[in-house]
Amino acid sequence: MSKRVLVILGHPSTHSFCSALSDCYVASATSAGHEVRVLRLGALRFDPVLHEGYRQVQPLEPDLLHAQADITWAEHLVLVFPIWWGGVPALLKGFLDRVLLPGFAFKYQKGNPFPAKLLTGRTAHLLVTMDTPPWYYTWVYRMPGLNQIRKTTLAFCGIKPLATLTFGPLLDSTPAKRQTWLQHARALALR
Repeated sequence: MSKRVLVILGHPSTHSFCSALSDCYVASATSAGHEVRVLRLGALRFDPVLHEGYRQVQPLEPDLLHAQADITWAEHLVLVFPIWWGGVPALLKGFLDRVLLPGFAFKYQKGNPFPAKLLTGRTAHLLVTMDTPPWYYTWVYRMPGLNQIRKTTLAFCGIKPLATLTFGPLLDSTPAKRQTWLQHARALALR
């Protein structure tokens, strides 16, 4: 069954391994008959700082308005990003801060501490690179960046994370190992 898929490259460089993972996912999903759009955050023009929090409306730049339209259009999101300092890159965090706003991604409810989830019905895959061994990131660090994205961002807005693939340690990985990881991204896109 064909889906509308939005791939969000959260690494600022298009010459990164994250970009290669993104490209593999896109090619595989497209060949499987899915309609695919791509947002490369490093190519977007926007201020990643939510200067006044939610106290004041900060007008969205055209690229962010387009991103919101793509998120609304999508049935399935794919976030591709590295783990830096245990969390997501500042560019991805700034993008999420600016785009997933009250009234778009969630809605405060009077008398209820839990906002309404406005992006329900969507699913997500995460493709995540790191220099830390994934087992160490999981068992020692307890996956702070992944928990943030899966639980307190996507699920908070109603998006259901289906699968997370972690690739690492990227530092000193062999070309053969990277090819294996790219194959995993291709296979995930076919699910």
